[in-house]
Amino acid sequence: MLLEQFNAAPAPEARELLKPCLDIDRWVEEITAARPFPGVEDLLAAARRAADPFTPEELEGALSHHPRIGERASGASAEASMSRSEQAGVNPDDQHIAAALAEGNRAYEEKFGRVFLIRAAGRSAEEMLSALQERLGHTPEQEEPIVAEQLREIAVLRLQQSVQDGAFREELSA
Repeated sequence: MLLEQFNAAPAPEARELLKPCLDIDRWVEEITAARPFPGVEDLLAAARRAADPFTPEELEGALSHHPRIGERASGASAEASMSRSEQAGVNPDDQHIAAALAEGNRAYEEKFGRVFLIRAAGRSAEEMLSALQERLGHTPEQEEPIVAEQLREIAVLRLQQSVQDGAFREELSA
């Protein structure tokens, strides 16, 4: 079973498996140290606990790894692959949406000084654009907990998919 492989992996390997989900050292260390997990839900619960709260420094560091909504992550890393899959709802050939997202991303970055972050998995481009436009009306104090929650959702979803879809198995057997 995949979870058993993760539980049994040496700590350095376990850390490397977790980093594409969320590259925050404290989060990775807490989950690695909490092994073994009796079930996937226990792993995900530990991931949620470790991700709440994030420090402002952790948020900024994690956001530096995320591409803008509507831009495809490049490279062959697990994190880039996950990002491309998550943003599958954005059709790069839809020029209207692409232009609106690009403009919204610029406005967001000017206002908040960081990339707009949203859990893109399961959302259409229109839903992401609507959320972006709504969140542009927020103050920094209103936006901070939303960004943290989106980052938590992304991390836990990536971890769940890694365990269930076999990404851990592929990495452990490489």
